[in-house]
Amino acid sequence: MRAITYDRYGGADVLQLSDLPVPKVGPDSVLVRVRAASVNPVDWKVRQGYLDQVLDVDFPAVPGWDVAGVVERVGLDTPELSVGDEVYGYVRKDWLQGGTFAEFVAAPVRTLARKPASLSFEEAAALPLTGLTAYQTIERSGLAAGQTVLVHAASGGVGSAAVQIAAARGARVIGTASERNHDFVRELGAEPVAYGDGLADRVRALAPDGVDVVLDYVGGDAVATAPQVLRPGGTVVSIVDAAARDELGGVYAWVRPSSADLDALTRLVEDGALRVHVDQVFDLADAADAHRASESGHVRGKVVVRV
Repeated sequence: MRAITYDRYGGADVLQLSDLPVPKVGPDSVLVRVRAASVNPVDWKVRQGYLDQVLDVDFPAVPGWDVAGVVERVGLDTPELSVGDEVYGYVRKDWLQGGTFAEFVAAPVRTLARKPASLSFEEAAALPLTGLTAYQTIERSGLAAGQTVLVHAASGGVGSAAVQIAAARGARVIGTASERNHDFVRELGAEPVAYGDGLADRVRALAPDGVDVVLDYVGGDAVATAPQVLRPGGTVVSIVDAAARDELGGVYAWVRPSSADLDALTRLVEDGALRVHVDQVFDLADAADAHRASESGHVRGKVVVRV
């Protein structure tokens, strides 16, 4: 099968199109014929070696955790899925080697769910990691209807999902974004505010009593400024900065695969409460360019690779 591989840490130029054997399928896994995958910042951070102390990487590694495709073969005990099912998922295993930037991927059933019928394969591939991150961080924040939440990086992959999920829960949403993305953030259901100096004052102008929850999907000063915008008893959740937990008593989160949570995202999609924005689509052979596009930091939504 065709697959993108890299045999050492480095820049996007270490990615190459290779020919690999079709992966074996374990008892609780299925073989997915990949129709699309997507790029997340963690993909190129792993490729650059930034997470070497966290994740085992077996070279040559196939990158990618997001997938949308069709079940090609089932394992010995996978009653949840059948051959021909259209699925999507966040196929993170305990080590990184056989990723989703390939024609086939062996995926544990716990990482998959049936694809939302209303989404294309490209749109479905853009949702799992970002959607699960948004959903799980909102769950852990305890955000309730009628509360106010500040979403950092509201126009990005995770942030754009979080805005919509929070709004669907009946929360008021304020979202940080660059000026060029303010209209996009409004369309998602948030009140946009600009990054930079004076952010706390701009947030307080919109929410004089402070916000109930801060969701940090960007890092930088987001956690450091949280006490200036949170009302007493408020919560900060970060996927970037452990200070949210260690210094502010909030939550430091790492997304987990979950079929049940993917099903929850599917319900939001089918109810019209969650839409997916695909910024760019690349062919598999151009995966290095897809990584470069994600690394640029100017993506609205997600970068997708079509297989």
